[in-house]
Amino acid sequence: MKIVQKKVGETPLECLERFRILEGIGALVPMTYAGRLDPMAEGALLILVGDECKDKEKYLGLDKEYEVEIVFGISTDTYDALGLAELNAGKVDFGALNFDISKYVGKFQQPYPPFSSKAVNGEQLHELARDGRLPDEMPTKEVEIYSIEVLGRSSITADELKRRIFMGIDLVKGDFRQAEIRARWNEVLNDDDSNMKFEAIKIRVKCSSGTYMRSLANNIGADIGTDAFALSIKRIAVYPRK
Repeated sequence: MKIVQKKVGETPLECLERFRILEGIGALVPMTYAGRLDPMAEGALLILVGDECKDKEKYLGLDKEYEVEIVFGISTDTYDALGLAELNAGKVDFGALNFDISKYVGKFQQPYPPFSSKAVNGEQLHELARDGRLPDEMPTKEVEIYSIEVLGRSSITADELKRRIFMGIDLVKGDFRQAEIRARWNEVLNDDDSNMKFEAIKIRVKCSSGTYMRSLANNIGADIGTDAFALSIKRIAVYPRK
């Protein structure tokens, strides 16, 4: 069992293959990962090698810890930066961000995000989302947040926001609608509004396996009356079973 730092832009499989090459592990040696990370997320990815792959199930339920940057006033259909964006007409100030974030601690049913690998009737949600065929009622999973805290609050200009988003998108390979997503971000964060500022917070979350940080970002925005998305997600720890 190895903890490998997945890079922004990589899929878990690309990270696994990079690790295979770096460690000189032969192509016939079985390898897998336990607990995926989205392409725009980075951080600790658990990789199993050889006979460890037979015990994958026991590694899938490990607790995780994340640091997440949430930007308010914009939504995306993926709840992170690799999605089609919409600008919210309402403005959020720092006062609105002084909410009691501890209310998110505990167990709750979290809907799967539209762009995820959860299967519904044999089709993954991201396939249904692309075709506009999402179910009326999204599947949910019981998750638990053990602790959550705000690490800081800040403002970010439209220029800086676009720079960071495009830097991440440029690292993503494969078909993730990159051209369409870039075009939409250019519309939402156009040059005429380059001095526009968006409020943001950075949070640290310790949670059960399968808790979606981008869904949490979306929910926090909705709870304070605006839109929000996860600008960055970093998994900083994977905890062993108690």
